[in-house]
Amino acid sequence: MSIAQKLKQLTKDTTIYGISTILGRFLNFLLVPFYTYVFSRADYGIVANVYSFIALMNIFYIYGIDVAYLRYSTNEDENKQKRNYSTALVSVFFTSILISLIILLSYKNYYLLIGLDENHKRIIYYILLILMLDAISAIPFINLRLFRKAKNFALIKFSNILVNVILNIVLIKYFKLGIDAVFISNLIASLFSLILLAPDIKNNFVLIFDKENYIKMIKFGIAFLPAGLASMIIQVIDRPILQQMTNLDTVGLYQANYKLGIFMMLFVSVFQYAWQPFLLAHSQEKDSKQVISKVLTYFTLLGSIILIFLTYFIFLIATTKIFGKSLIAFNYWDGLYIVPIVLLGYLFNGVYVVLTAGMLIKEKTYLAPLFTGTGALVNVVANILLIPKFNILGAAFATFLSYFVMSVMIYIANQKYYHIQFEVDKLVKIFILNALFLSVFYYQIDIIKSSIVLPFISMLVFIILIFVLKILNKDMLKVILRLK
Repeated sequence: MSIAQKLKQLTKDTTIYGISTILGRFLNFLLVPFYTYVFSRADYGIVANVYSFIALMNIFYIYGIDVAYLRYSTNEDENKQKRNYSTALVSVFFTSILISLIILLSYKNYYLLIGLDENHKRIIYYILLILMLDAISAIPFINLRLFRKAKNFALIKFSNILVNVILNIVLIKYFKLGIDAVFISNLIASLFSLILLAPDIKNNFVLIFDKENYIKMIKFGIAFLPAGLASMIIQVIDRPILQQMTNLDTVGLYQANYKLGIFMMLFVSVFQYAWQPFLLAHSQEKDSKQVISKVLTYFTLLGSIILIFLTYFIFLIATTKIFGKSLIAFNYWDGLYIVPIVLLGYLFNGVYVVLTAGMLIKEKTYLAPLFTGTGALVNVVANILLIPKFNILGAAFATFLSYFVMSVMIYIANQKYYHIQFEVDKLVKIFILNALFLSVFYYQIDIIKSSIVLPFISMLVFIILIFVLKILNKDMLKVILRLK
């Protein structure tokens, strides 16, 4: 199989894995413009902070037990699978209750930290119920993956998002429940998912708790907690830090504009779904290193085209009115300038994903906590240092720095454990072009945001330079076109 054919296979896999992800996340993204029209920036800031808290606590509620179940149930007989399934489910059920009780007992010590005041204290109950339901659902969901019931998995996940979106609109617009509606909708959607997963629970749950296997699963799963926590810190810690150093109004402004990075995030996400299985399937072939090198070049180039396009067109995209409404409400427009940095951060996250190749092939996955832990530390420190001077741009830049540092670290590790002759000359040219066009954008931002012609000219110049600098040649273009 030629490199072009392998890349074509990867593209097909990416499309298959990505359809439900794109549809679901895009549907969920539709709530962003809706929220900007119905909530004040301060109220949206509360929503952002609460979901940051949920994301972080979700790591503790599941503590890697779902991955451990997958590890110790793959290729096992039905009896062993059911014993492990039941043990994992019982464990999550009781630990969720325990963690929730601990949070309730210490609630007064931290609820202000996530932006809740006396008028919104009841939201903590919604949070805990959501966390419990999602943690319990994690085991049936991983079981669907174990038995390759991809359609069921995707359907339930999509149904969850659909129910959540519809309830948000109904409860906010017609029942006037305010930000409570956001969490009530999420709670009902999580309960709905668990109900849909009931047949899987019924078919696999038995009244057995296997203590011996439980100890194995705990030891295996808990090892994922530091890396998972560090990864989540990179994604969400900027909101609570921003709130502590500024106010909820600023957090709401930041959240709405940060969410516009969804286009690059989706590009990276759908690629990630297919990259690992594709990589492992071809890792022992003679040209595997050459394939990885080409993938990094193609990925970075395509991601950079998306980056520059969205950078120069973001003001047109976000402010152009269709049926009297723009993508986000007017009082959120003054935060649009952070979007290019958010996109750049996601691009380097994708570069990191590609570079996990050597770590996976050489089974050096124990290095992952080091990379993500360093990224998390960089994120926290950068947020504290940059927010006072640059406000929300500092928070966005902190996330970019995290992924950049992680990419550099994993590149160095790759070259040590699994040396690959990357197309460094092309990659350097791409990054220089990105830096140049981003610098021009921020230097001339006032002119660009009010112009219709300049974004088109800038994009045309960028594409021409890609060919002039021989980053993209005829042969490379033919390979890309064959991927369709």
